[in-house]
Amino acid sequence: MRLIFSLFILLTGFGAFAQQPPASDAAYIKDNYTKYEYQIPMRDGKKLFTSVYVPKDQSKKYPIMMDRTCYSVAPYGTDKYKGSLGPSSQFVHDGYIFVYQDVRGRWMSEGIYEEMTPELEEHKTNKDVDEGTDTYDTIDWLLKNVANNNGKVGVWGISYPGFYTTTALLSRHPALVAASPQAPIADLWRDDGWHNGAFFLVANFGFYPGFTNRQDDKPTQRRAKGFDAGTEDGYEFFMRMGPTRNTNDKYYKDTIRLWSEMLNHPNYDQHWKARNVLPHLHDIKTAVLVTGGWYDAEDLYGAINTYKTLVKKNPTTPVYFAMGPWVHGGWARGAGDHLGDVDFGGPTGPYYREKIEFAFFSHYLKGTDLNIAPVNTFETGVNQWKTYKTWPPKEAADKNLYFLPNGKLSFTAPTAAKSTYEEYISDPFHPVPFINGIDMDMKREYMTGDQRFAARRPDVLTWQTDSLDHDVTIAGNIWANLKVATTGTDADWVVKVIDVYPDSTKNNKWTGKDVYLSGYQQMVRSESMRGKYRNRTEHPEPFVPGQVTPVNFELQDVLHTFKKGHRIMVQVQSTWFPLIDRNPQKFVDIMKATDKDFQKATHKVYTSKEHPSFLKVRVIE
Repeated sequence: MRLIFSLFILLTGFGAFAQQPPASDAAYIKDNYTKYEYQIPMRDGKKLFTSVYVPKDQSKKYPIMMDRTCYSVAPYGTDKYKGSLGPSSQFVHDGYIFVYQDVRGRWMSEGIYEEMTPELEEHKTNKDVDEGTDTYDTIDWLLKNVANNNGKVGVWGISYPGFYTTTALLSRHPALVAASPQAPIADLWRDDGWHNGAFFLVANFGFYPGFTNRQDDKPTQRRAKGFDAGTEDGYEFFMRMGPTRNTNDKYYKDTIRLWSEMLNHPNYDQHWKARNVLPHLHDIKTAVLVTGGWYDAEDLYGAINTYKTLVKKNPTTPVYFAMGPWVHGGWARGAGDHLGDVDFGGPTGPYYREKIEFAFFSHYLKGTDLNIAPVNTFETGVNQWKTYKTWPPKEAADKNLYFLPNGKLSFTAPTAAKSTYEEYISDPFHPVPFINGIDMDMKREYMTGDQRFAARRPDVLTWQTDSLDHDVTIAGNIWANLKVATTGTDADWVVKVIDVYPDSTKNNKWTGKDVYLSGYQQMVRSESMRGKYRNRTEHPEPFVPGQVTPVNFELQDVLHTFKKGHRIMVQVQSTWFPLIDRNPQKFVDIMKATDKDFQKATHKVYTSKEHPSFLKVRVIE
């Protein structure tokens, strides 16, 4: 999805993931705003290209709303206007000064681009620059050079611009009074690139050619050419491609520096640790609204952990959290009323844009009343908004959901004394697909897709509860606690939490062709773990063949109710292709593995009292 969204941005010139504006907005903007373009100097002498839209009505002062982006502030030219300004249409008509900036090293700004620029804790000289200092210098310049500003600045952005919004907080400029990091990348090794060490192949491979339109210090409006695979069948394309090393050997051939960095740093080494922004989020005074989507396939981790870190490290700062039933950036456009076959009971996007986002910025930038809870979350399953004072909710109690013999799933611990287990043969030359269909991209609907196609495979294990006699609400993060053994020396472990609909369920208006909701297996949350990172992400360790080994990892947060009459299901598998690259099931550097390294392996998941496997969940009774 990142590829589709990014190309949309590049081709339209809209701000990242901006909603499609009403037709009247474009005309209103040209009639009521004057556009200026500046090269704003940074402390080290580099200049950043900045577009500023100022209301023509100069009878009053306006706050500044800023979006810093690596996706281009196009269109360029003072006579060429964006079709939308700000996070939503309401901002345009309410009156703000809108600022868009190409970040350092991108498009028309000077400097060398670094992916997720490492933030510095100290800035001793003018050469010590990062996104925080660039934001500080930009705000300072704007306040002094843009007429009729009221001295208050707000920043927002989605995805990569969400990361730049997070780093704006690190400017700690006193005029920055409100910021909304939305689907922010927080830790690239954990967000977009890898999930617990498993490389997200299809999500990244097609994205990088379109993303790296320049790799030097020369400002340009040149747009990158996207990768053409010559097919829509991603599964077959990546199988024919072979091991992950062939992404470079066959196609990119060292022409994309950022891709080479990913291939050369498969472990969570200092390269990636330096790009984790979370440790720097202390001493923040700016009010923050963190926004994300439960079905964000790119940066779910970033939104959840940016919020949790800010609250923990800045207890006196106003920090708000909004999570809805959205894909990556889905709150900024459209209705947000369904995803694939799953109905959310009505529009959710407009509620967020008006009642949460607009209200937040209007309060902190213009002094209007504010009546939003600290935590605003959409509860899927029953399709209703819920508010809390904290996240996870204090009323959610820890429980274990155990894998039992014969495919049973229960909150009651296993009693079998002997080492019972389920086993399967994982063959990397016949991997389990991540969707039941054909697509060349990370199809966003996989986050809620029907998993019956996977449950029918012999290399996917399933456990499920009996029909529930009451609603079960899970609120907060889920931890997989597996006890496993393998005949190989490495293995991936994919865990999926699924809501199984009753056989009596009728189709809704969104149900796809030849799809039936009777017995539908809706994925609620899923995650992967590259087994060699089970103990330390920076130092991989092989499995000892045949030895029972704990593999524990986080599946991230949900707010979902499994309704009475439904079942809770868990699936476990070791391939998820081509969402993640294939593990050879041999302890090697997978980014350098060749075809001869790949092998079949038999994996066991234990279900006994001696070696229990379970999910740790938080349940609201």
